Amino acid sequence: MSSPSLKPSPALTVTTPSDREVRTERVFNASRERIWRAMTDPALVAQWWGRGNRLVIERLEVVRGGHWRFVEHAPDGVHGFEGRFREVTPPERLVQTFEWDGMPGYVVISSMTLEDLGDGRTKLVTTSLFHTTEERDGMLDSGMTEGLEQSYRALEAVLAKR
Repeated sequence: MSSPSLKPSPALTVTTPSDREVRTERVFNASRERIWRAMTDPALVAQWWGRGNRLVIERLEVVRGGHWRFVEHAPDGVHGFEGRFREVTPPERLVQTFEWDGMPGYVVISSMTLEDLGDGRTKLVTTSLFHTTEERDGMLDSGMTEGLEQSYRALEAVLAKR
């Protein structure tokens, strides 16, 4: 459990800084090193990325050019996601491609930054760049915000256990 002296994490904020981008921000009550590990250690990723559904980590090569592939076993079926790492700067930045098997060829470029707030908390900022405005809006309309918040709540639970 988190210490009572720490402020609760605020909700996820989602903005659209341009016609092709989605930016999300969320503060966690954990150091960026702990969050980095939870995002790059396959055993930990499997505990939160699938929002409580069984997640199989087929690959997680956290190096520039490395391939990642996750398969989520959800009540509505099996969903595969994958991409390649473009930039890996521990423990502060990851840039990767993101593609869902259900829509091959629709690739998103996702940049994640972990900002140390200096008080034991870390701000996670993600900017997702889409090919078109329509692709961006389709992702927003697909329930992305709710799914991401579910994943981040699961991540928070993993961080609280450590």
